[in-house]
Amino acid sequence: MQFARYAAWSMTACMAGGIGQALAQTFPDKPLRIVTAAPGGGIDFTARLLAQGLTERLKQQVIVDNRGGTNIAPQTVAKGNPDGYTLLVHNNTVWISPLLDNVPYDPDKELAPITLTSRSPNILVVHPSLGVNTVKELIARAKAAPGEINYASGPVGASNHLAAEVFKAMAGVDLTRIGYKGGGPALLDVLAGQVKVMFATTGSVAGHVKSGKLKALAVTSAEASPLVPGLPTIAAAGVPGYSSEAIYGLWAPSKTPAAILARLHQESLRVLQSPEMKERFLASGVETVGSTPEQFAAVIKAETARLAQVIKSAGLRAK
Repeated sequence: MQFARYAAWSMTACMAGGIGQALAQTFPDKPLRIVTAAPGGGIDFTARLLAQGLTERLKQQVIVDNRGGTNIAPQTVAKGNPDGYTLLVHNNTVWISPLLDNVPYDPDKELAPITLTSRSPNILVVHPSLGVNTVKELIARAKAAPGEINYASGPVGASNHLAAEVFKAMAGVDLTRIGYKGGGPALLDVLAGQVKVMFATTGSVAGHVKSGKLKALAVTSAEASPLVPGLPTIAAAGVPGYSSEAIYGLWAPSKTPAAILARLHQESLRVLQSPEMKERFLASGVETVGSTPEQFAAVIKAETARLAQVIKSAGLRAK
């Protein structure tokens, strides 16, 4: 009886494996859809470049489906048909949002990581009127006058917001947050000198730093970034161990056949590793990555654990 059950199980497993391989051989035979965030931001930019590359590689049209709201795109894919034709391109808000509030999807159980696509660090910039030239000087000023220096950020959970909160926690300083609906309006008030500090995206402030309208103190990545040659990291400039950046990736629904996930991973890496694509990302302040699904999952796990402590200590909740 036990042998019969084992034989039946083995036959079922083999059939499932055979079906999966057959699906992978014919996949894709119709257009694919990448669900992503609202148009115009770094997430949408990443999705569109990847869609262009995959359209060429897969010989099928890859359509970008923009969805407004923080959780709508992840939820759409998490609850989607696991056939490989519905994919998600998004950033670390996919695993940060559940730390801030109840969300209608479970990223661990309902989304399968395919690859890290890219990273984009923030730059710690200050208005020249603040009169600080280094990270250590900013920390000293903030400690001498707790709460008097303000910083601008987008919504709670945005990369520029979390970068500032991680900095506050690790540097032991009190900066007052001035919140905005997006990074663009926040930057305008920093340029006007109404707010003194911002952890802005590299692409948005590079020109303003070059013109002298803002002063760049450091980059938020763990290691020096080719996006801003010569600029020290915050970790090296006075806050050892500091790192915070926007991390972008590609997911599929969790029950997508392994053979199809492997095909998507293979073709995505070829897109991300092409010199032309690397140059296009770099020109917009984003560095391509590419990884195994296991490496992507490990990054999610490590970042979730690290940021959970920051979010808890700062008492952050979605607003």
